[in-house]
Amino acid sequence: MQLSDFDYELPEELIAQVPPAERADGRLLVLDSEVPQHRKIAELPTLLRSGDLLVMNNTRVYPARLHGHKSTGGKVELLVERILNEGRALCLCRASKSPKPGTEIQLPAQASAIITGRDDDFFEVTFKTDQPLLEYLEVHGKLPLPPYIQREADNADSERYQTVFATEVGAVAAPTAGLHFDEALLERCSQSGIDTAFLTLHVGAGTFQPVRDDDITHHKMHSEHVVVTDALCTKISQCRARGGRIIAVGTTVVRALESAAQSGVLKPFEGDTRLFLKPGDRFNAIDGLITNFHLPKSTLLMLVSAFGGYERMLNAYREAVAQRYRFFSYGDAMLVFPDATVRGQ
Repeated sequence: MQLSDFDYELPEELIAQVPPAERADGRLLVLDSEVPQHRKIAELPTLLRSGDLLVMNNTRVYPARLHGHKSTGGKVELLVERILNEGRALCLCRASKSPKPGTEIQLPAQASAIITGRDDDFFEVTFKTDQPLLEYLEVHGKLPLPPYIQREADNADSERYQTVFATEVGAVAAPTAGLHFDEALLERCSQSGIDTAFLTLHVGAGTFQPVRDDDITHHKMHSEHVVVTDALCTKISQCRARGGRIIAVGTTVVRALESAAQSGVLKPFEGDTRLFLKPGDRFNAIDGLITNFHLPKSTLLMLVSAFGGYERMLNAYREAVAQRYRFFSYGDAMLVFPDATVRGQ
């Protein structure tokens, strides 16, 4: 398939710039029959079955964006993609001219960063701070909102651009399907017999990386760190044994579970993944998916098209545009089942 196969028309005003008043206030486009259903996130406990298992990503976004300047005065923005050790990190760098190795960048609080090398799209950077890098970022860094949100992060984003179950620090972007869940919705799911479980995938800036080749099979994903525990694998096995379904909350959960199930059997896994799921690929670990709406021509749209069916998914996106759903990180969501059969049959 070609990159153009994953394009669609999206009016700019449908790109959500702020979160809804309450987490569970969003709309939910349900694809479990031939005709899409227009429901609400708050109805989720009635749309799933007792015995189902919601698998969620517990990664936590850290304030990864830093602003500084070179000795010449030129402004530089660093996005700390991955902390390698106390003082070294891989970063994306935005500047008028790409910095060369040896370039020193002055940062807040008399800290500095030196460009030491290059790794594909990322710069290897050594930081000089008076405290561990993560602690420095917590004080001086800024929350890295996605590029399509046309404003600076504010105090409200510090809470709303995190899931309520975020515990494992390491992401530069939120697993946004999880943003719809508040404590009350999780409790109502539990009361309906719907269980929850967690894994970790530290979402990187590559989630926004454009696909540059018309032949999508040439695209290379950035690596992201995944932890799928033995306890989670056991819980998933127990769910299947009782006839329950595995519902992934977000594409990051899909990529983590499918990375752990590449042999055809889900196994504990800890390490980096570059898994790129696209139409024609097989899914071994999930039965349903809750996901936000994704950018045109993005790897995430390719993933959901692989799971839900290409024509069916693109038609659903057109329906969402026509019905004025809100798109992307702070937008509405979909509940997708691949077999297009009515729930309960």
